[in-house]
Parts: sequence; C-alpha cells; structure tokens
Amino acid sequence: MIAMILAAGRGERLRPLTDKVPKALVEVRGRSLLEWHLERVRDAGIQDVVINLGWLGEQIAERVGSGARYGLNVVYSPEGDNVLETGGGIHHALPMLGSEPFLVINVDSYTEMPVPEVSLADNELGHLVLVPTPDYFRNSDFDLIDGSVRRVDSPSLTFAGCAVYRPEFFDDCEAGRFSLAPMLFAAAEEGQLQGSLYEGLWADVGTSERLESVK
Repeated sequence: MIAMILAAGRGERLRPLTDKVPKALVEVRGRSLLEWHLERVRDAGIQDVVINLGWLGEQIAERVGSGARYGLNVVYSPEGDNVLETGGGIHHALPMLGSEPFLVINVDSYTEMPVPEVSLADNELGHLVLVPTPDYFRNSDFDLIDGSVRRVDSPSLTFAGCAVYRPEFFDDCEAGRFSLAPMLFAAAEEGQLQGSLYEGLWADVGTSERLESVK
C-alpha cells in the first residue's frame, strides 16, 4: 500500500506560528506533526509515501528529503501557490498512488492511532477512521452502523483524517481545487464507506489553543 500525507495547507488558524514554518513542521512533544505521521506509516509496514506540498513546501522537502532517515521512500506532489484542498490534492497525486487502495492521512492532527488494517468489499470505495466528536467541534460528521459509515440525524462521530480509498473514488472528479468532504458525505449516504472507531488519543491541532493543549 502507498500512503499519502496531506501537508500543503497554509495553517491560517495557527498564525503567526505558520507565517515562517509550514503547518506540517509545527512541533508537538519534540517532533513535527509530519514526522509523527511518517513514523506511524513506517510502523505499519508501509514504505512508499507521497507528500503534497504547498505553503513553504520547500522546508518540508528539505527536512524529509528522500525519506531514507525514516526508513521510507518519499516523493512529492507540489501544488505551488494554488493549494488544491483535500480532494483536489489527492486527485492531483493519483498518478503517484497506484491502482490499489491507498492510505491518506491529514497532517493536522496529533494521535497515537495505529494505521488501520483494511479489506474493502467490492462495493466499498473507502474506509474512514472515526473518533468521538471533541467538545471543541460544533458538529459531528457521521455514525457507524454495523461497520458502515452513515449520515444520520444526530451523528456522534467525527472523521479523524485517516482513511483508505480506492482510486476509483475519484473517477468522476475534475482537476482543480475542491474539498473531499462533499464526496465523503455522498458516499456515506450510498453506503459505500466502511469505517472503524478509534477512542484513544486524537486531537485536532488546527488552532493555537488546541496545539497548546497537547504540548
């Protein structure tokens, strides 16, 4: 399996910290967010990693290089100044991600979550890891019903930013900037996503306050 780490974002809510450092290289407990995720991927036995680059992406490439110091083979999917958001970034990198299901991790969380072991049924386009919705989120995203990710009237779970997708999930997408969220909601409505619940340490560190809470 190939892994992709989404690391192109500007990190607006972490400013001024991210004015000079990309969000992916913000440190938590002595290491950058990106390096924590690289270690999780390596520990899962995955060797090939794609990292998308946007704001101050050259710093990421300089820090990580070929990935050899982490026991990984790392390549980059540069997006320049036109950061493509989650969906657009994955779609842009598809030629690097192969023809089999691939792992995607959003860099702006801190967690001890292991990479999920996933086997997708023929009718399933992906697997989402969900967590109990933190108090600092206004809304929840999904619920799990018999292992299937669903949209319900009063959901209690939030997407943890860790998922496995079939390349076919992106067949109808066009190149450009777009969010993954509407695609996930639509696939959940159709029963095309399986999921798992993680109840251990997980924190969204997209704001300065949340970052300080896990340091």
